[in-house]
Amino acid sequence: MRRARIKADGAGYYHGVSRIIERRMILGEVEKERFLKLMRNLAAFGGLTILSYCLMTNHFHILLYVPQREDVSDETLLQRLRHILSAAEVDFIARQLQEYRRQGQDMAADSLKIRFTYRMYDLSEFFKALKQQFSQFYNAKNDRRGPLWEERFKSVLVEAASETLLTMAAYIDLNPVRAGMVQDPKDYRYSSYGAALGGSPDARQGLQDLIHLTGEHSQPTWDQAQRTYRQRLYAAGSQKGVDAQGRPIRQGFTRDQIEKVVQEGGRLPLHDILRCRVRYFTDGLAVGRQEFVESVFVRYRGQFGAKRKTGARPLRFGEWDDVCSLRDLRLQVVSCGEGPFS
Repeated sequence: MRRARIKADGAGYYHGVSRIIERRMILGEVEKERFLKLMRNLAAFGGLTILSYCLMTNHFHILLYVPQREDVSDETLLQRLRHILSAAEVDFIARQLQEYRRQGQDMAADSLKIRFTYRMYDLSEFFKALKQQFSQFYNAKNDRRGPLWEERFKSVLVEAASETLLTMAAYIDLNPVRAGMVQDPKDYRYSSYGAALGGSPDARQGLQDLIHLTGEHSQPTWDQAQRTYRQRLYAAGSQKGVDAQGRPIRQGFTRDQIEKVVQEGGRLPLHDILRCRVRYFTDGLAVGRQEFVESVFVRYRGQFGAKRKTGARPLRFGEWDDVCSLRDLRLQVVSCGEGPFS
């Protein structure tokens, strides 16, 4: 039986991830550009905020904010519909609404609106539309039939705490580094950090929104946001010096050293463990401080066995600053290899 998805009681932050069927490496530049355009348009339609993302050759990660559902005016509905429908389609809906209002048929107008507004402010509707519409594009482009994505998307509810969100965002942006595609995440254009450094206004706004949550800057400029975030990505406090070109040389474990620490049950600094595959971030159901995870456990108590008394499970192998997970994962919790959701 399919388990109900773990969601916030109201507004919430989520890390969503999904993989191409059979782990096929099929997402090239054209596909990635189309995917990101769909992602932006559907988020704008749904009233969602994209904070961080990374699109790889066979899977994606998206960290997003889903606000509390609210009523949408006729004007706002029409503005948002322009992100997903043609101008002619939106104009037709506008005339229908206007005529219903003119005739005093408010129930008919509201019924028309509900055909679209039920898809707003909803995590599942966003990912459903994103995956379906991209599948339609890809299958048509390649004269292909059948499912494109492997199973339904995974999601992890993330505590609305600055450190937790920054850690999750950094983990997402470091995907191409873990995969050995680049040495610096700024050089990967299909991640939020790489796009932001490349000048994307949307990606920059996402990182500014993320840094705003830390409270370090009330309304951070892009320069303030990128400096703060880069420190998280590169662990500014762990420098050993500079090389001949003046670039910082940073401390860190090698892949073999990381594997040895994990095998021995040791703990890694955050800077190093974020360069590993961490299953808590894709399979943990909910991550955050103990109080937050316990509150989620109480709300979803029926999904867990009667013998389980508490919800929060400490994250292993890393210096996590008291971050916990709702699931106590056992197998390949941290690994250096390129996992399906690395």
